[in-house]
Amino acid sequence: MEYANVLFEIRDGVGILTFNRPKALNALNVETLEELNDVLDRVREDDAVRVLILTGSGEKAFVAGADISEFPRMNALQAHRFAERGQEIFSKLEELPKPVIACVNGFALGGGCELAMSCDFIYASSLARFGQPEINLGLIPGFGGTQRLPRLIGRAKAKELCMTGEMIDAQQAMELGLAARVFPPEQLMEETLKVARLLASRSPVALRALKHAIDRGWDLDLRNGCSLEAESFGLCFSSQDMREGVAAFLEKRKPNFQGSLTR
Repeated sequence: MEYANVLFEIRDGVGILTFNRPKALNALNVETLEELNDVLDRVREDDAVRVLILTGSGEKAFVAGADISEFPRMNALQAHRFAERGQEIFSKLEELPKPVIACVNGFALGGGCELAMSCDFIYASSLARFGQPEINLGLIPGFGGTQRLPRLIGRAKAKELCMTGEMIDAQQAMELGLAARVFPPEQLMEETLKVARLLASRSPVALRALKHAIDRGWDLDLRNGCSLEAESFGLCFSSQDMREGVAAFLEKRKPNFQGSLTR
């Protein structure tokens, strides 16, 4: 599939997807969502990609939201399908068995904020702005914002942001637990790549098990969550990665993880 709205490259085991509609502040139209979906399928199947970074082109926006210019052509049924398709793709992103970092270089509003929240964690430029401003259009978030935002920052604060439609800056986002770290704009991609390369050097088997245990255990009670953790821990023992990691530790060398589950 050729892409008109995104760029995709692989560097040292790190896939970098750049939303590339700068004149529209990288807004998500139907075509862009489908291109994102195609990249996610590629990343899932390509063992050469161990980590994925999402970012936006230009200096103003990560993703400024859904493409509002498409809304007047939608009826209620079409809007429902649009929201469901966005949710389906964002869930695929969230469930990708590889680490995903949102490198938020500017506005992350509406669908852009929902997109960032579907990643494993967010690194933000100090100039980034976050928000769910759909209320200003007489709408509510449609790509999972009413569900992921309360889980990340708490129900009361999520209601306040969604009901007022106000934006918060990167520092506020970090204080609320929405963003993991904040960097000066000129250092953002460099620092994000540094961490992505570190993750790419880790065991793909262990990363997959770790992500599964945290994400699937989130809504479980502690006892069942710990049971899930024990199962995932045991699964790691069936991998060559575990044998390599232990051998490297005992031999005082760096491990060379291949991501194999077979002894």
